[in-house]
Amino acid sequence: MNNRWLTIVIPALNEQEAIGATIDRCLDAREDISHQAGLEGVEIIVVSDGSTDRTVEIAQTYEDIQVVVYEENQGYGAAIKEGWRLGRGDLVGFLDADGTCDPRFFSQLCQTAIAENADVTLGSRLGPDSQMPAIRRTGNRIFAFLLGLLCGRKVTDTASGMRVVCRSALKHLYPLPDGLHFTPAMSARALMNDLRIIEIPMKYEERIGESKLSALWDGIRFLKVIGEGVLCYRPEKIFLAGFSFCMLFILVLAAYPTEFYFQNHRLEEWMIYRFVVCQLVGSFGITLLLASALTNRMAQLSSRREESVGFWSSVVASLFTGKPLGVIVGLFTLLGIGFLWPGIIEFVSSGKITLHWSRLIAGAFTLFTVTQALIFFVLMQVVAIWSSEQRTVKNILSESKQNEDIDLRNENHQKSSPTIKASRHLIK
Repeated sequence: MNNRWLTIVIPALNEQEAIGATIDRCLDAREDISHQAGLEGVEIIVVSDGSTDRTVEIAQTYEDIQVVVYEENQGYGAAIKEGWRLGRGDLVGFLDADGTCDPRFFSQLCQTAIAENADVTLGSRLGPDSQMPAIRRTGNRIFAFLLGLLCGRKVTDTASGMRVVCRSALKHLYPLPDGLHFTPAMSARALMNDLRIIEIPMKYEERIGESKLSALWDGIRFLKVIGEGVLCYRPEKIFLAGFSFCMLFILVLAAYPTEFYFQNHRLEEWMIYRFVVCQLVGSFGITLLLASALTNRMAQLSSRREESVGFWSSVVASLFTGKPLGVIVGLFTLLGIGFLWPGIIEFVSSGKITLHWSRLIAGAFTLFTVTQALIFFVLMQVVAIWSSEQRTVKNILSESKQNEDIDLRNENHQKSSPTIKASRHLIK
């Protein structure tokens, strides 16, 4: 057995119907959790989040737990964070007070967290033993799909209400919101910050009492917090997803005109509308691609993200810098001039332009792309200057701190020297 403790936090808001049974089950499970997971002990903290019923009265009848009382509602996440702050566990966990989760499952979560060195271990409520309502199950699958699409890693239950977190990982997860969107925010930050997160299917029972979750408004909050997590850690993911969608749309829209041209060596007049739409969507897609490279570089300035992660984001970041960007700008400039040159010559010599509209659209697109790339280059230079200044300031502060430490050590040494000499004199 090691010296690890588990802190279990039970956030409760008007759960008088279920809080007693939940505490009883947690107390009964303590010994099994400690024995099976090899823990020194388990502590239980109930946080009443502004309850107006008998929740606090019932919880305070138990002597082996700590009860924290918020007079006013602070939020589901705020209650959990306060319990974690007060707890002493190296592993911190929580479960809902509504009777849906079995506290004995903490033993499996803790075992996995320790054996697999996981930062976050959660119980997935979407397994075969789940009694989760269909609308919430559908919402969870949608959130999980979006999060997986944006960060390239999969979690089936983004809002699980039973988890174990290594306390040392909290510095990478905080700040977390105070509301019910606390759990999807944690999932998003864990995935975006490349923490090790493991899911284990668990039994999920029908809740006791009335649910505090609003499918519509809390669903909107969940989507918002997922988006904020992506923008905080991997902003290029959103732009790359948009760029991919634009390219797919162009391929579908341009497929028939391309096939028609290779078969007949001409284009129909009505196809101009497809070309114009493709130009607009293509320009928008290029903007998104350049934005992904720019935000990828900007995110690296944050202390929360020290390096770029991901194959495509790395490719984009290296492709649109320095010489590669210069080559791309040069090629697109030549291509644009090539499309428009016959029309320019014709206009200079005769004052007329009979150039086919497809060449005008293609030329306009390539030259507009060049303009976008040049603006992007300037912005990247600005970010590079910021990065250089940031490193310089850090180096100056680091050197200053080192000098202060050296001066302090010298001062302490000088103060202790007379005493040492006097001691030596007495010894003689």
